[in-house]
Amino acid sequence: MPRAVTPKAAKPKKNTKRSPKRPNEKVHLQFTVNGELAEVAFLPHHTLLEVLREDMGLTGTKHGCELGECGACTVIVDGKPVLSCLMLALHAEGREIETIEGMADANGVLHPLQEAFAELGAAQCGYCTPGVLLSAKKLLDHTPRPSLIQIKEALAGNICRCTGYIKIYEAVELAAARAAGEKAEPRKESVYGY
Repeated sequence: MPRAVTPKAAKPKKNTKRSPKRPNEKVHLQFTVNGELAEVAFLPHHTLLEVLREDMGLTGTKHGCELGECGACTVIVDGKPVLSCLMLALHAEGREIETIEGMADANGVLHPLQEAFAELGAAQCGYCTPGVLLSAKKLLDHTPRPSLIQIKEALAGNICRCTGYIKIYEAVELAAARAAGEKAEPRKESVYGY
């Protein structure tokens, strides 16, 4: 049976940016957020969610369950939706991160998804909306004309306690139609029976 290694027998680690000498010593890392290079100092046990909100002031990324179940903290990391409450910020070094603050263009023009959500009232309290929008954006980036099933699957990790999802699905469909060049207008009545 293997013996447990005691602290005295363990080899000391070299002090690197990733391995501070003391647990309360901040690490300094670089990553790109919304197209801009950022160097951030933070405690090594902090999640990407904590660093984005508390250290960088990007409060669009929301604290929700902090268990990876609600999707309120969703951001895009290297082109993939990620639950930032489950990712240590240390793992973001050198990566590309997109938050809701980077979804509109540099002139403040809203993304078609943001416009469709506003038109259809797809956001009520708005707490889940940043995560939903980023998950939907990722879907439309790879599947420009998704089916209802594909929309539901893409948003399955994002919980909304207000809307009942129908307006969210319709907003994604409307944005997809407009992005495809169709002259789409919001429906007067839902095709989902509500």
